Amino acid sequence: MQASSHLVRGNFGIEISKRRVFPCFGEVRQRSLTLNRNFCIRSGSTCSGLRSGDVSMGAGLVRAKNGIETAVRSSVKSRSIKAQASGGDIEDLTPINPQAKSSGAVLPFVGVACLGAMLFGYHLGVVNGALEYLSKDLGIAENTVMQGWIVSTLLAGATVGSFTGGTLADKFGRTRTFQLDAIPLIIGAFLTATAQTVQTMIIGRFLAGIGIGISSAIVPLYISEISPTEIRGALGSINQLFICIGILAALVAGLPLAGNPLWWRTMFGIAIVPAILLAVGMAFSPESPRWLFQQGKIPEAEKAIRTLYGKERVAEIMYELRTAGQGSTEQEAGWFDLFSSRYWKVVSVGAALFLFQQLAGINAVVYYSTAVFRSAGIASDVAASALVGASNVIGSAIASSLMDRQGRKSLLMTSFSGMAASMLLLSLSFTWKVLAPYSGTLAVVGTVLYVLSFSLGAGPVPALLLPEIFASRIRAKAVALSLGTHWISNFVIGLYFLSVVNKFGISSVYLGFACVCAVAVLYIAGNVVETKGRSLEEIELALNPTT
Repeated sequence: MQASSHLVRGNFGIEISKRRVFPCFGEVRQRSLTLNRNFCIRSGSTCSGLRSGDVSMGAGLVRAKNGIETAVRSSVKSRSIKAQASGGDIEDLTPINPQAKSSGAVLPFVGVACLGAMLFGYHLGVVNGALEYLSKDLGIAENTVMQGWIVSTLLAGATVGSFTGGTLADKFGRTRTFQLDAIPLIIGAFLTATAQTVQTMIIGRFLAGIGIGISSAIVPLYISEISPTEIRGALGSINQLFICIGILAALVAGLPLAGNPLWWRTMFGIAIVPAILLAVGMAFSPESPRWLFQQGKIPEAEKAIRTLYGKERVAEIMYELRTAGQGSTEQEAGWFDLFSSRYWKVVSVGAALFLFQQLAGINAVVYYSTAVFRSAGIASDVAASALVGASNVIGSAIASSLMDRQGRKSLLMTSFSGMAASMLLLSLSFTWKVLAPYSGTLAVVGTVLYVLSFSLGAGPVPALLLPEIFASRIRAKAVALSLGTHWISNFVIGLYFLSVVNKFGISSVYLGFACVCAVAVLYIAGNVVETKGRSLEEIELALNPTT
């Protein structure tokens, strides 16, 4: 039986027993569910006489005469779902109300967090246009090894930062970690902008890499923890959109280089501004209520909830948090806990998604896009890069609108399927003689379709899905581990990609990428659960029942 994305559907007044299969775990869990009449959790637009426009339970509780807490307890007592976990413990699952109105108050804080994502994209892209000019200025125009170090040091720093980010987020909180993250981002940008030697440039790039590595871990983590359930997918995918915007901003920033060879210093220095704005903005942003609750800071958690969602949802969300933490006095997980039998299967899914993302060939397609477009008669490198960047932004924007309607799993499978077809088209355009007259056009079409397919799912979904499927006590470290897999695989692929192309040819490499995408579709179908429309607490209780 496939895992359902909902705990219960329909209108029941009886006690039933359901066997559930969660692909992430590959095991069957027996749950005895007692359901009261006229009650449902996340069913369709109509359930037990309640329609989507009806008054939400959370709002109704707030209006109760005996106070918020009393109302919650009395209402939940009559509407609770008793779930028998595999370990024998009884868990009360709060009836989460999908009709509760989303608060637009979260949007400014998501925007502040996405400054980290934009810097992620900007630092990745800024060196592409500037490398030729900074190499002449620093006297390494003929030294391709040192140029390679300037490029790859950022990835090495990002690997360190991605592992550091999880520990910092657990210890100091999400917002304070953002502020700490601004330090290497600012110093790194300053050093690269003012560097007079290669050594200073490499140190600056390494520090900037640490900064974007931390950002890559905590931006999706923070957004997932503060976003309302009903729009969490859309807000989470904005992370990828801002990465694309950062890459495009780096492209635009490089336009004056042709007329001013020293402009490269300004390009690197510009990154100081959003880093400062990130630090200042986080001083006024609320901490994650989930992290505050885990630290036992209940008044602060309630204050953060009021800021994010309004006072009418405090009781509802606090009860969710209490339910998720019921019967658990466990401390935050250590790194070795991630490899325990309890968590490894779900952690391996996160690492595998990022591994597939990199092995699917996105960096190779972007790297060769200029040569591909030249073969089709598009001689301008800027035009080629702009077309790829625009495809990425458009696809990310579409993904944002579909995330909460189509779901994460379906978008992932559609994305990797499209990438496999595009890679096959690219491979054939280089080898089939019958396609030779159209090879340039087909290569451009294949490249654009690949980037569009990537940005629909393989790009944005892993960073969004991971904080959703990881239990709260391992969330920060598990996200950091998965992002570490991303950066390490990125670094290794960048190091050996050209050697593999020279040995086997670009057509064979593209065919290999197509096979990886096909394998990814099969893996996702069997191992990834759907999380749309479910609170983080619901997902945690489903995948990680108290034992």
